Amino acid sequence: MSSALDRLKNLTAQISSYELERKKNLKELERLHTVLGIDAKVPRFEELFDFKAINLSGISLSDEDLGSLKEGKYAQIIGIVYDKEAKVKNKNISLAYYGRVEKLSEGRKKEIVAFVLGWRFEKSFRTLEHYYRLMGRVGPVGDAEAC
Repeated sequence: MSSALDRLKNLTAQISSYELERKKNLKELERLHTVLGIDAKVPRFEELFDFKAINLSGISLSDEDLGSLKEGKYAQIIGIVYDKEAKVKNKNISLAYYGRVEKLSEGRKKEIVAFVLGWRFEKSFRTLEHYYRLMGRVGPVGDAEAC
């Protein structure tokens, strides 16, 4: 019994730490939304999460070389929207442009990378919440007979 209680305590602590990190992340995202000038294109912070994805050009987001500059490229935060009515379904929108990557300060580069990673962190939570809402509408499916 103690083992089950310990597992429950550990799980509760982990969930609590995720929620604390999420709140901290949202505050930082809101700050970066203004500091990075993204508010010029997306005035309302909440509208950032209407984008299907947010990407970055000119700076790597891969594990192996996170934050490394792609020489000769331009730094830009790009929002991706999906329009099922349009001929081309995905549309890229420049949310902020920073010029050549070689001219970026180290601090600005870190803020840009932190914004994109933080946005993706929050978007994953919102996607998970959306999944649970949809599954709640579907209702229980366990033990259903196969057709």
